[in-house]
Amino acid sequence: MTANSENNPAFDALLDYVHTSRGFDFTGYKRSSLMRRVNRRLQMINVSTFSDYIDYLEVHPDEFRQLFNTLLINVTAFFRDPSAWNTLRTEIVPAILSTKSDHDMIRVWSAGCASGEEAYSMAILLAELLGVEAFQERVKIYATDLDDEALAEARQATYSQQKVEGLSDTQLEQFFEQKEGLYTFRKDLRRLVIFGRHDLIQDAPISKVDLLLCRNTLMYFNAETQSRILARFHFALRNNGYLFLGKAEMLLTHSNMFSPVQLKGRIFSKVPRTNVRDRLLIMAQTGNEDAADHLSDQLRLREAAFDISPVARIVLEQDGTLAMANQRVRALFGLAQRDVGRPLQDLELSYRPVELRSCIEEAYEKRRTVSLSEVAWQNSRGEPVFLEVQVTPIFASDNTILGASISFLDVTRFQRLQAELEHSNQELEMAYEELQSTNEELETTNEELQSTNEELETTNEELQSTNEELETMNEELQSANEELQTVNDELQRSSDDLNHSNAFLECVFTSLKGGVVVVNPDFQVQIWNQKAQDLWGLRPEEVVGQNFLNLDIGLPVEQLRQPIRNCLALADGNVAEVTLEAVNRKGRNITCRVTCTPLMRSDNQAQGVIVIME
Repeated sequence: MTANSENNPAFDALLDYVHTSRGFDFTGYKRSSLMRRVNRRLQMINVSTFSDYIDYLEVHPDEFRQLFNTLLINVTAFFRDPSAWNTLRTEIVPAILSTKSDHDMIRVWSAGCASGEEAYSMAILLAELLGVEAFQERVKIYATDLDDEALAEARQATYSQQKVEGLSDTQLEQFFEQKEGLYTFRKDLRRLVIFGRHDLIQDAPISKVDLLLCRNTLMYFNAETQSRILARFHFALRNNGYLFLGKAEMLLTHSNMFSPVQLKGRIFSKVPRTNVRDRLLIMAQTGNEDAADHLSDQLRLREAAFDISPVARIVLEQDGTLAMANQRVRALFGLAQRDVGRPLQDLELSYRPVELRSCIEEAYEKRRTVSLSEVAWQNSRGEPVFLEVQVTPIFASDNTILGASISFLDVTRFQRLQAELEHSNQELEMAYEELQSTNEELETTNEELQSTNEELETTNEELQSTNEELETMNEELQSANEELQTVNDELQRSSDDLNHSNAFLECVFTSLKGGVVVVNPDFQVQIWNQKAQDLWGLRPEEVVGQNFLNLDIGLPVEQLRQPIRNCLALADGNVAEVTLEAVNRKGRNITCRVTCTPLMRSDNQAQGVIVIME
């Protein structure tokens, strides 16, 4: 079987094939969990490698359905985790209702709804709190999933006794119709739950949602994909909306988008975004064109403000490409607008008036601003100027380096004043050095604390990942257990049918007037009924499996060899009757009529002979 590896070209090729042929993109799912489930499917169909599996899918297109059923585990239940649902009932839904008038609509989105239990649980909860009439007038519940089969089951809204165990008798009576041991959700309320196929990674989110349920779905995605999905969830929720996750999902690294309301129940509230950068990030994830145009205008305003800044400044991307250069720096160093987009190393500015590349590397390494003072240069008029160069790394929200901002501050005037006042600033210089030393110590301490905090966050994320992995395995085991239970029930029914057939056959043989013996083509006894035991005094356990012609009974069995052979050879309609003198088990002489009849198979071939002795 193909080994689980983060770098597996054959597995990547399989994912690409599934994506291009069926439109399912699983590249954002957790690698280890995804490969484990694919390997499980390969074992079931006896395929050894991922490459062979691609060939198998091309020949057997129906296999896609089995593959998706294996990858998209649908483990859910009515009111799963009751304590969390109780919090929704007593705190969260009342808080949502308090912000609305009596006629405002309430919108709920159940993402990753599987077979629909949680969407219907939300419908039951809202109907109980609002009343059925108000529920029908004010509530819309959108339930989405990637699995078409699960959605088809959810639309039917019919569940077995086992699946409705989380509901009370009152809820079953009020919201379900029972028929033949199955429970079907009320049709008038079912129309308010809208099911549809939706890809959390690719499709646009549902908007203006008051409550979003996505329980134990995020844990199947890697960290990058989770961030993208959460950005879409953030856009989907109203500013006072709530997010309800599964017990394996924490959001500790997304506090800028969601804040915990009840961490134990995994209920979070939306953190409204106000600054342009954060709003642009969300719009990039969701594709809202109107908002994106507005933000684009704001970005153009920022670029214009950067261009007219009095401080000469350039901005580099992390790979060293010149991303921005304002008007001041272009005039100072003779740069042109076409130089934007070129690597810094190809420009004279990279080494004149100072070697910038080493400063940039130092700033990236130390993750702080690197400054160079008293850098001599001549301006466009040939006048000497002194510059202070500051190289400042630019960080993303996750503390990764995006690039660097390099400022060239004109300190010529200050340089002249410093020469004039140098003799009077010696004492101040000493104090400044002490202050600088203290400041550096504080900076060093701050970096150490930041490093310690990052280590703790890393450890916490590892623990969270392990917890999610265990939860995934638990749901897989639960799914396998349900399959085994179904197989066991089928075997039990087959066993009961077989026992019934055997008992019926035994009754038939017992009810026959004469002794009945069934022998196979090798003359071995297969059946020996009670009347045969009464005639010859041998119990079934003494003769079954023995050669009939070798039995020591009062019947001259050797004389039956040829009639039995005739029945086996001329099976079609051939019956042989022989009358023999015999001695029964009581020692009395009797005349025994023996009838030999072939035991036929469905293909008209004899599989034995029935010997009736009267």
